[in-house]
Amino acid sequence: MKITVDLYFGDCKEELKKIESNSVNLIVTSPPYADQRKSIYGGVHPDRYVEWFLPISEQLLRVLKPTGTFILNIKEKVHNSERHTYVLELILAMRKQGWLWTEEFIWHKKNCYPGKWPNRFRDSWERLLQFNKNKKFDMYQEAVMVPMGDWTRTRLKNLSKMDKTRADSRVGSGFGKNISNWLKRDKAYPTNVLHMATECGNKNHSATFPESLPEWFIKLFTKEGDTILDPFMGSGTTIRVAQRMRRNAIGIDISSEYHEMVKNQTQRPALLYLLESTKKYGKTESKRRHAVR
Repeated sequence: MKITVDLYFGDCKEELKKIESNSVNLIVTSPPYADQRKSIYGGVHPDRYVEWFLPISEQLLRVLKPTGTFILNIKEKVHNSERHTYVLELILAMRKQGWLWTEEFIWHKKNCYPGKWPNRFRDSWERLLQFNKNKKFDMYQEAVMVPMGDWTRTRLKNLSKMDKTRADSRVGSGFGKNISNWLKRDKAYPTNVLHMATECGNKNHSATFPESLPEWFIKLFTKEGDTILDPFMGSGTTIRVAQRMRRNAIGIDISSEYHEMVKNQTQRPALLYLLESTKKYGKTESKRRHAVR
C-alpha cells in the first residue's frame, strides 16, 4: 500500500479549496487560539474569532467524507478578567453551518505549568470537540480499549447475590449495573478524558501537542490507508503520526518555516523493520524486513 503525504503552503482557507470534496476521513487540528501566535499567524481577536473560522470550517465540511470526523483542539482564553465565549459561539455557529457536535473530549495536561493567579487556578485541560457530518460515522472503539486495572482482582473476587443481577441505583437515579458482566474481561472502553503530558519547546513550535493525542484519535476513527488532514499543521505532529501509522496525510500551514521543516521530515526514508518469527530447522529465527513508506 502506497502512503502519500501532501503538503500545502499558504492560508488554509484558500489552500483547502484545492482538496477534493468528500476525500478526508479524519481532521485533527489545533488552530491559533484567539490573540495568540501573532508573530506567525497574525492573531485573531476573540470577538472576531467565529467570523474568521467559519469560512475555514465551511471548507472542512466540504472535504470531509460523510463518514468522517473532525477533532478540534481549542480552549477559551481569558479576556478582560473572564473567560471569553468565542468557543461556545463557534460551536453554535458550526451547528448552523451543518456540523453535528457529537462529543467533547477533555485533554488533561498532566504536566501543566505551575503558577499563581489572583482569581483562578492553573489551566490544566483543553477541549477536543468532535464534529461530524452525519449521525453514523466510522468509529473503531476496540482500537482504544484500556486494561481493566487491578481493582478487578479484588472487587470481582467474591460477588454477592446482588452483584450477579442488575441492581437499580440506591439513590433512584434510574441507572443500574450488573457487576458480574465484568467477569473474564481484561479490557474496557475508555472515558472521554485523555490524560496526556504536553510537549513544549522541543519541536520548534510554541504549541505542540503530544504525538499520543492525534494517535489516539487516528486509532479511534480511521484504519490503514485512510486520509488524515491537519489544516494548521505547525511542526507536523499529526502528519508524522499519520505517516507512521500507515495513513495518507495532508498538511497545510501559512508559515514557510514549518512547511519546509515538515517537508524535509516526511521526505526522509522511513524504514520500518518488522520482526517476523519463522521456524527454520526447528529453531526460531528473527528476520528483518524492509518496508517502504
